[in-house]
Order: sequence, then structure tokens, then C-alpha cells
Amino acid sequence: MHRSYQSILPTHNKLLQQRWDTTYYNEHRRKVQTAVPMVDTKAPTTYMHLHLKLKKLQLEEERLATIERDNRILLEKMSYIMRTRGRVDNRNNYEYKSLNREKRQRELLRVTKENQEILRRINMRKPEYSVERWAQDWEENQRFMDNISAFPKDWWVQEDGKDKEDREKKSRQSSGQSRKKEASQQKAKDSKGKDEDREEQDKDREDEKEEQRKEQEQKKQQQQRKEQERKDKEKKEQEEKEKKEKERKEKEQREKEEKEQREKEAKEKERKEKEAKEKEAKEKEAKEKEAKEKEAKEKEAKEKEAKEKEAKEKEAKEKEQRQKEQTTTEESSDPEDTSTSQQKDSSGEQTEEDERKKDTA
Repeated sequence: MHRSYQSILPTHNKLLQQRWDTTYYNEHRRKVQTAVPMVDTKAPTTYMHLHLKLKKLQLEEERLATIERDNRILLEKMSYIMRTRGRVDNRNNYEYKSLNREKRQRELLRVTKENQEILRRINMRKPEYSVERWAQDWEENQRFMDNISAFPKDWWVQEDGKDKEDREKKSRQSSGQSRKKEASQQKAKDSKGKDEDREEQDKDREDEKEEQRKEQEQKKQQQQRKEQERKDKEKKEQEEKEKKEKERKEKEQREKEEKEQREKEAKEKERKEKEAKEKEAKEKEAKEKEAKEKEAKEKEAKEKEAKEKEAKEKEAKEKEQRQKEQTTTEESSDPEDTSTSQQKDSSGEQTEEDERKKDTA
């Protein structure tokens, strides 16, 4: 009793209950072993193009090849210098030949002619304002101002002269009338001299004004020349800048196109490699599929053979059982009955053989 299976729940048949419990337990163990995790803890897929960078290796090989070539050329030059005395190749016999020299000369002649024509027109141009008229108007204004003013022109100078004259008169009172006459004559001469000095001062002022005007004109011309030179210089610098900018843009465009070409080639290479890998994977999958199908067919064939074997064994057992029954019936029945039973057995065997042939077909 202690060796028999003890079930948890009450049952009618302990043997069946043991079988059911073992099957349930085995199914549970199988599910536990084949359980798939909810979190994917597998290592990430490795891509060959990230680990093995073929383009980088190619560029590195090209760089090393250029370095090797330059080193070889330098070594050849050094060996040649060591074998011979060595000489400095610093001559440059190239003659500069400008392609647009004649055009630039024609342009320079045209510009010089235009400048000379402009200068001639400026020199031939009569002035709009007359300096002489201005001087005359100024003198007339000076006369009007002298007439209107309460005090004469340079009255403080005249007052100083009067003070001097008063002092001289006091000192000369002791002298006679002859000295008074001489003083009056001297006074007349002084007044004449003052008028002459005033005229000379006016002339000097006009000369100074004229010189100032000429200097201003010269300064203006120099300033214009400098301004023109500055503009030409700025224009040349601007043209050079534009030229450099254009060259830089063209260079960038070329580099961009080369880069795009390289990227296209790399992408094409990667695409081809990817297609080759996909093709290999598909072929592998197809081979595995074929192998699985082969295995399934072989399994089916084996199962079929096993079934046929079982059927044959079954038929053999049935045949033996029938033969035993026939023997028992033959012993008990008449010979006529035995003949009929034999006929029945032969017909039954024929039908069984026909059925077996159909199953195998």
C-alpha cells in the first residue's frame, strides 16, 4: 500500500490518475524550459560595415602609398646629390607671356585719352564768378562803411598818433613858429604815409587771399587725385577679392562633387555587399528549408513503413488466429464444411491482399 501512488485528490483509479499527473507535470516542465523571456537580453546584432571599414582602409592604403612614393623620390634625389657634386636648380627661364597684354594697353590708352580730354575741358572752362568783381565790390563796401561809421577806419591808431602829436606840441611850445610849420608839414606827410600803408595792406590781403585760393585749389586737386587712386585701389582689391571668392567657390564645388562621388561609390559598394549578404542568407535559408523538407519526408516515409509493418503484423496475427479457429472447426465439422471454410478463408485472404495493395498504392 505504501508503494502505490498517493494522489492529492480522491480518485477512482490511482493508475490513471498517476498517468495524468505525470503528463501534466511533464507538460509543465516542458513549458518552463521553452519559456521565452519578456526582456530581450541577447547581444545586439553585429554589422560588418561598422567593424570592418573598407573605405577607411582603402584611404589609409592610398595615403601610405603616396608617402612611400614621396619618400622614394626624395631618397633618389638625395642619392643623386651624394653621387654627384649636387647643384642648385634655381633658374627660371620661363618668359612671361600675357594673353591679354594688347587689350590692356588699348584700354590704358583709352583711359589716358579720356582723362586728358576731361582735363582740357576743365581748363578751358571759364569761371562762373569773377574775383576782380568781388574785389571791386569789397572796396565799394569798404567806402560805404567808412561813410556810414561814426569813427574812421583804424581810429585807435589815429588816436595814438594824436597823443604823440600833443606831446610833441607841448615840448615844442618853447620853440618858434618855424617848428610849428615843420610839425604841420610832418603831420601831412604822416597822413599821406598812412594812406599808402593802408593801400599796401589791402594789396597784401588780396595777395594772401589769392594765394590761399590757389592753395585750396591745389589741395582739392590733390585730394581728388588721392580719392581717385583710392577708388582705383579699392576697385582692384574688390576685383581680386571677387576672383579669389570665385576660385574658392569653384574649389568647394569641385570638392563637394568629389565627396558626393565618393559617397555614392561607398553607398553602391555597401549596397552590393548588402545584396550579396542577403543573397547568401536567402540561399542558406533555402538550403535549410530543403533540408527540413527532406527530413520531414524521410520522417513521413519512416512512419509509413512503421504503419505498414504494424498492419502486416496485425494481419499475420489475425491470419494465425483464423487458422487456429479453422483447425478447431475442422475437427468438429464434416469434410464438406471444411471445404467451404477453406474456400471462405481463401476468398478472405484474397480480399485482404487486395486491400493491402490498395493501401500501399
